[in-house]
Amino acid sequence: MEPIRTFGQLTAHLRSLNSRKRVAVVCGNDDHTQYAIHRALKEGIAEFILVGDAHKLEQYTELENYSEHIQKIHIEDSDEAAREAIRLIRAGEADLLQKGIINTDNLLRAILNKEEGLLPQGKVLTHLAVMQIPNYHKLLFFSDAAVIPRPTLQQRIEMIWYAINTCHHFGIAQPRISLIHCTEKVSSKFPYSLDYVNIVELCEAGEFGNVIIDGPLDVRTSCEKASADVKGIVSPINGDADVLIFPNIESANCFYKTVSLFAHADMAGMLQGPICPVVVPSRGDSGLSKYYSLAMACLTAKQQ
Repeated sequence: MEPIRTFGQLTAHLRSLNSRKRVAVVCGNDDHTQYAIHRALKEGIAEFILVGDAHKLEQYTELENYSEHIQKIHIEDSDEAAREAIRLIRAGEADLLQKGIINTDNLLRAILNKEEGLLPQGKVLTHLAVMQIPNYHKLLFFSDAAVIPRPTLQQRIEMIWYAINTCHHFGIAQPRISLIHCTEKVSSKFPYSLDYVNIVELCEAGEFGNVIIDGPLDVRTSCEKASADVKGIVSPINGDADVLIFPNIESANCFYKTVSLFAHADMAGMLQGPICPVVVPSRGDSGLSKYYSLAMACLTAKQQ
């Protein structure tokens, strides 16, 4: 499989599989979620179980053209709708979960329910995003911009494993993972930089398989070889990072919003750790971003 380097290639690859993933959508009665649903139906990459107030969905008449790929379950209460969508996942009736207009906290409470939720005991819940930047030559993944405030060493290791597995789905045989800091120096003032040393040592010992990990590095030296050369930095990342692992949620979230606003990057993202991909877009995300997130989740969902 050739690496998927753009969102256009992602859609083309999913179409070539000729297999629709089954998506349970919770309260999908907003315009941006409907754009994602309609686009996925048009591209032939997914079919949907729409769990929520069916009366509110009646205004989206374009869905009538795809009635054979849509099922509606009428539940007016959003919390109950979330529980039903999760039941569908647990019963094997859907492959992935997508958030609509429901409050994120409410959906997460259902996902994290110890008896009836989607997160297995001992698994780490985190967020992995991917963006297509006009002046970067491939898709760039990064974590965690939405869930873990200050990852521990073990949480960071799990984040890296999730990123590696996702990169493999995208056809990246040897992911290059950069551990991000404001400088290339390790300092006890920044305890996570000490964790970076441990992670690099694990990688060099073969713990992560066919992967390149280095850090601390800043974003520019991770993604632009000329900047590293000017600073005299020699790194196996070589200015060609596939994944950026940020030190904390503040830096990752600022990066997410800054690059999308000022660099006009297209974004996608999903939760990692649950038994299936979970698309939990921000209220401010565009319909196109929600579609790309759905496509990302379709690619990484288990085969039917």
